[in-house]
Amino acid sequence: SSSAISNLVAGLVITYMRPFKMGDRVLIDGTEGDVIDKTLLVTKIKTIKNVEITIPNSMILNSHITNFNANEVTEPLILHTNVTIGYDVPWNEIHELLIKAANNTELIEVDPKPFVYQISLDDFYVNYELNAFTFQPHKKDDIYSELHANIQDAFNQAGVEIMSPSYSAIRDGNHTTVASDKVPSNYTPPKFNLGIIDKFFK
Repeated sequence: SSSAISNLVAGLVITYMRPFKMGDRVLIDGTEGDVIDKTLLVTKIKTIKNVEITIPNSMILNSHITNFNANEVTEPLILHTNVTIGYDVPWNEIHELLIKAANNTELIEVDPKPFVYQISLDDFYVNYELNAFTFQPHKKDDIYSELHANIQDAFNQAGVEIMSPSYSAIRDGNHTTVASDKVPSNYTPPKFNLGIIDKFFK
């Protein structure tokens, strides 16, 4: 009975606060989905996998609530994704490729324009963050999937590798990670360099 009363009180507070409404895409305590029902005791969320999850209102009141639809009428949602690229590729080329991929993605707004941040300069790579706008927060998972595919296509067509730091660290002598149909016909992998041992034999 104490749990029911706490959920009831939480339901009244949530009703007064109005952190979300029916149909909003929300993230509550690690659960993301669309709000399909609200009562004084529980809130029901339907995930993108069509799983219906019932969350007690007391848990909602004690959790962070992310509402992706909060400003959808006046302001678009900013989607962002990161890629790490080696220092050998000019940063302005990376910016162009990422923005090109965003512009080729359906439901990404042309205005406001997508933009790129250089988040960090790490040991083996530069961390780039692509930011793009959409007025369709309910479809953000579909947008992300298409955006990531377009990023791969844009980078493959330009012959730019998207590498992890561990792969970059042992890059010497290995074949490029660009898709095989995008590699120039005259491409040959660089020779393996043994460093000091190489110099000794020379």
